[in-house]
Amino acid sequence: MHTSTPGRGGLLRRHFTRLIGVTALAVSVVAAVAPIAAAESGAAAGAVFVMTNDAEGNQVLAYQRASDGQLSLQGAYDTGGLGTSRIRLSSQGPVVLSEDRRHLLVANVGSSEISVFDVRRDGLRLRDVVPSGGSTPNSISLRGDLVYVLNNGGEGLGNITGFHLGEDGSLRHLPGSTRALSAPGSDPAQVSFTPDGNSLVVTEKATNQILTWRVVGVLPVRRQIHDSAGVTPFGFDFTRDGTFIVTNAEEGEVGQASASSYTLEGGFRRISGPVPDFRSEVCWTVVSRDQRFAYVTNFGDGTISSYRIAGDGSITLLESIAATTTFGQLSIRDADQSTDGRYLYAIDITSNNIHAWQIESDGSLTPIGAFPGLPDTAAGIAVS
Repeated sequence: MHTSTPGRGGLLRRHFTRLIGVTALAVSVVAAVAPIAAAESGAAAGAVFVMTNDAEGNQVLAYQRASDGQLSLQGAYDTGGLGTSRIRLSSQGPVVLSEDRRHLLVANVGSSEISVFDVRRDGLRLRDVVPSGGSTPNSISLRGDLVYVLNNGGEGLGNITGFHLGEDGSLRHLPGSTRALSAPGSDPAQVSFTPDGNSLVVTEKATNQILTWRVVGVLPVRRQIHDSAGVTPFGFDFTRDGTFIVTNAEEGEVGQASASSYTLEGGFRRISGPVPDFRSEVCWTVVSRDQRFAYVTNFGDGTISSYRIAGDGSITLLESIAATTTFGQLSIRDADQSTDGRYLYAIDITSNNIHAWQIESDGSLTPIGAFPGLPDTAAGIAVS
């Protein structure tokens, strides 16, 4: 399915005027400044950023996050690149914050570029737009000032390519950093550094493989290809000790979604799984800040499932349906949590809302609201 987002002119401005009560919203390609004020429900605590993925002009929507988890939509910022206007941007991590939260990086999938924004008190300011080093970039990972981009490649051969992120927000390509994926059309979903920064991991949906590289200096070396424990490995997230929980979309078969856990300690090893969540088209993964739970979003039926993570990295299903957005619909997408670990946020492209939950000490999720303003094509979320 393909859906277009609102145009860059009056329609989009009227849309935001209706939602947030402003009389005008001016955003330039070089810089966009819209004051980010505290939400009425509480003191300012952070922000949430979502990509529109619009083929006519990609943007980032910025929401103010209050201390009680409530969101208020504050502005839209041109990335200087293009999206795809597709509802199935099948990847995790196209929008990411730097570790110091000073920079926001965005993948322009349609124009094969990466945009870098300064994150400022008064909004976002576009700093750089550079070629991604391949075609259709769909995932970004950072470790300090080292950045690796996953280029899907479409029907061709995808790759990972490295960049240096400058203090000024500039992004510089690292010569000799590009590494090929396993095969043309491998349909990769995510690239990520391990928590210690010593390795890079990529999941490939079409080949049912997980790729790993050691990172020596700034360059990946010694690519290894591993069979996934489940079919259609997709999104993943790490615990602090390096265990990573990977979702398995199981080719979209209804009720067959699952997750597996792995480690690279002493070499690539499966710890557990696939452990079914009995839902459909599971995709995105978030590990709780206390390392005890993993939350996975099931695009196929608008649900979130939760897993308990044991000390040895093994996982067991906690709740098949821990939360819902638009139940029974192709709806829920990317998810992320606040930096304090208190709140979980997820995109819903059917209701056009960001849904939010408080993460309880027992791993359960308590709804705290649904916040409007998303186009149908929204993809990628980063929370501070």
